[in-house]
Amino acid sequence: MKTITDFTSSTDSKEWHTITDAVMGGVSKSNFEITTDNIGLFSGYVSLKNNGGFAMVKHHTTAYCKDFTTICITLKGDCKAYQIRIKENIATKHWFIAPFTTNGEWQSIEIKLSNMYAMFRGNKVDIPNFNGDNINEIAFLIGNKKAENFKLELKSITLK
Repeated sequence: MKTITDFTSSTDSKEWHTITDAVMGGVSKSNFEITTDNIGLFSGYVSLKNNGGFAMVKHHTTAYCKDFTTICITLKGDCKAYQIRIKENIATKHWFIAPFTTNGEWQSIEIKLSNMYAMFRGNKVDIPNFNGDNINEIAFLIGNKKAENFKLELKSITLK
């Protein structure tokens, strides 16, 4: 296994950037912090006003993944659906994504990298699924086409 992040006290929350639908006129709000319990906490409110409807937190990283097949996230959610998103190159417009649903308890989500498919602005891109050697950006997104509060607690992100 290879750790991408485990939110220890040395992890800087300023390295994680929130983006909401405000970039296109929406009014959703989100926050990311690292708690004293070494948990990455992504929370906020998704609003549908002004054609909005999403919140995302992203992090630039350098993770060599050629020898790994699966991304594993230890997390606790709020029984809502989210997406994990990765990019091999931060200059590309599309993300490789995989949806997952949280169950309200601490859980380990395992996603095959080869099952992650390309999306751009909510539309599937007609290119092969992820088969890159590196992950240079990782993100979590909520956008369930409804107004809702959300809370996603992240304990670790690893490759195996």
